[in-house]
Amino acid sequence: MATYKEIKGDLVERVANDPANPGEGDIWYNTTTGVLKGQELVAASWAAGGNMGTARYGLSGSGTQTSSLAISGFTYPPATANAATEEYDGSSWTAGGNVNRSRKYGAAAGTQTATVLFGGYFNPPGNLTNTELYNGTSWTNNPTGLNTARTGVAGDGTQTAAFTAGGQTPSAPLDGVTEIWNGSTWTTSGSLNTPRRYMGAVGTQTAGLGFGGYTVPFTTSSTTESWNGSTWTNENSMNTARNSLGGFGIQTAALAFGGYVVPSYTVISELYNGTSWSSSASLATANSNMGSGGTTTAGIGFGGYTPGGQTNATEEFTGAFVATKTLTTS
Repeated sequence: MATYKEIKGDLVERVANDPANPGEGDIWYNTTTGVLKGQELVAASWAAGGNMGTARYGLSGSGTQTSSLAISGFTYPPATANAATEEYDGSSWTAGGNVNRSRKYGAAAGTQTATVLFGGYFNPPGNLTNTELYNGTSWTNNPTGLNTARTGVAGDGTQTAAFTAGGQTPSAPLDGVTEIWNGSTWTTSGSLNTPRRYMGAVGTQTAGLGFGGYTVPFTTSSTTESWNGSTWTNENSMNTARNSLGGFGIQTAALAFGGYVVPSYTVISELYNGTSWSSSASLATANSNMGSGGTTTAGIGFGGYTPGGQTNATEEFTGAFVATKTLTTS
């Protein structure tokens, strides 16, 4: 077996205090405490968070792992629109203001105290253009909505600068149109290269990412496209094709998780580094149609539809990180 000196080129360092910025793989002996320590990579993981007050699926989400919103969605059976908004503080959910138009399969962008909600489905009238704004307490209808009514939309950004793409319109099962939001109105922009609905989307109005989704006839997609504020560009595909998946992050650091893979729901998560997708930690429970928020360092998924039916469960994601560990003989 190779020794540490043969691998690293020197002996284990002896120090009176732990180094301020050790690197992965570094090992040292703390002479003050008499302890051998080292830096190791801790794998990404999902862990249970606090349950929502209302189980639902097809809901929208925004915010961060410790300050997020769960918005509207449907409960089943029977399929009933739910107007509830719930706010998460990192451990528990509390009731916020109800939306004015209940819906499922809409999208949202922003923070817990400043979110825009758009699109989705309510029967009647069916696919929606409705846009609402949340101020941390209550929702206000915006005078103008999306230019095209649609459900199964994806989008991200902020309350004053968001984008939305894809979905299903009253006239077509798939839509590729992108609309951008300036805080008061929506403007039609470039279309997806592959029209689809129920895809994931993360990022900003000028640097977005769309992935997965559903195309016809009855086909899940692994397609990934990046958005520069005016056009979409094809990128490397996901490893597992799926629709109705969750996602959070930015264009160059995104996590896609859960969703529907024929013939059932999945626990699979994939991490995107701006170029390619790689496997990450799996969800505890196979799930689709979840709400989500956060980053690849600290993200969250909540609600959704599992093999056992709709759920009020929350799962919290912690990205891989380097940590100091005390080394023992065991």
